[in-house]
Amino acid sequence: MGNMTVIGAQWGDEGKGKIVDLLSGDVDMVVRFQGGNNAGHTVIVNGERYVLHVIPSGILHPGKVCVIGSGVVLDPRTFLEEVDALAAKGIDVSPGRLKISHRAHLIMPYHCALDAAREGAEGKIGTTGRGIGPCYEDKKARIGIRAGDLADPDLVRRKVTEALREKNVLFSALYGVPTLDPGEAHAALMALAPRILPYLADVSSVILDGTARGRKALFEGAQGVMLDIDHGTYPYVTSSNTIADNAAVGAGVPSSSIDTRIAIVKAYTTRVGAGPFPTELNDSVGMHLQQKGGEFGATTGRARRCGWLDAVVLRETARLCAPTTMALTKLDVLGGLKELQICVGYEFQGQRTLYPPQGPNDLEHVTPLYESLPGWDEDISSCLTWDSLPANTRSYIERVEELMGVRAGFISVGPDRRQTIRRHGV
Repeated sequence: MGNMTVIGAQWGDEGKGKIVDLLSGDVDMVVRFQGGNNAGHTVIVNGERYVLHVIPSGILHPGKVCVIGSGVVLDPRTFLEEVDALAAKGIDVSPGRLKISHRAHLIMPYHCALDAAREGAEGKIGTTGRGIGPCYEDKKARIGIRAGDLADPDLVRRKVTEALREKNVLFSALYGVPTLDPGEAHAALMALAPRILPYLADVSSVILDGTARGRKALFEGAQGVMLDIDHGTYPYVTSSNTIADNAAVGAGVPSSSIDTRIAIVKAYTTRVGAGPFPTELNDSVGMHLQQKGGEFGATTGRARRCGWLDAVVLRETARLCAPTTMALTKLDVLGGLKELQICVGYEFQGQRTLYPPQGPNDLEHVTPLYESLPGWDEDISSCLTWDSLPANTRSYIERVEELMGVRAGFISVGPDRRQTIRRHGV
């Protein structure tokens, strides 16, 4: 399939980590292109559970090169914690196979403090409090600290001092929280520098030199398309672009170098935090999905809101990202439900629409239009082929394909890497 991009087709938590882990066996490099440690990828290999927040999932495959691109905001503490945790399990996390862009921006303690202060005072967005938004703000304002800056302690000191001159005013005057000492912040960061600097690399060259030699790359994003800063359910979105084309921007490669775009679609819909959710279920079915699906955030532990599959959202993802194939995940969670529903359109202002209305807060005022399909009682977690799936399961998949206009090349029937049906030709 050549170089591939994997994106979440809904509001995140679609199971990207598992699919990236599965596909990592087919490639030589795995590249994270946006987001930060506000997202957790859960991967289960031979019954052992790994939760990765910033290191690409491909690290679990020996010999694969894993790259953190310039579009990522990196918390150096979280990064080193993950490095140490993986090393303790015998995973090779040496700089020879794990690389960070010089241009990746660093999440500082004052970013986390500002995130928490805003959420506490203003609330309602439902951020993870990991400092992602404030770090991206500093990046856009051209005052951020980049990973490559760690080689110049004086430059870092000037940047930290300047950043806290403004942020300490906000902490004391606006939010009434303790201020931070620039000297302490600088010293804490520079104490980590000797461990971070060996991982820095010109990642554009790493990727493109590799592909020139026939080495394949897999680009993985965080969150989902409906959380895109430009195209998602603003303001209840993340702070970066999550659509497929941002893979090239965040990794530093031309878009023409990426051939395949894989949309990860959960067989139902979930959302974390605040924001509109037309198909949300606050009943026994929603509880069934939450409990059977283990719908609790890998990063925060927060319970995810659950609802029926929303084909309107999938159409929006299809037109924004033009996926070449779909990976349908958590299909096994639907087992035991007598009747399944799929939202095939919305009623909005007296009319039927097949795409999300574009006005502010419009999604809060739509009525989902459902189509019913029969469920199944069979346990599909051991199914290894398309033909071994129950007839009603196959019908559900085919209807999702028809509504999104994308073929399901991968069908996940359980959490383990091996519990995946890979259809012919993909």
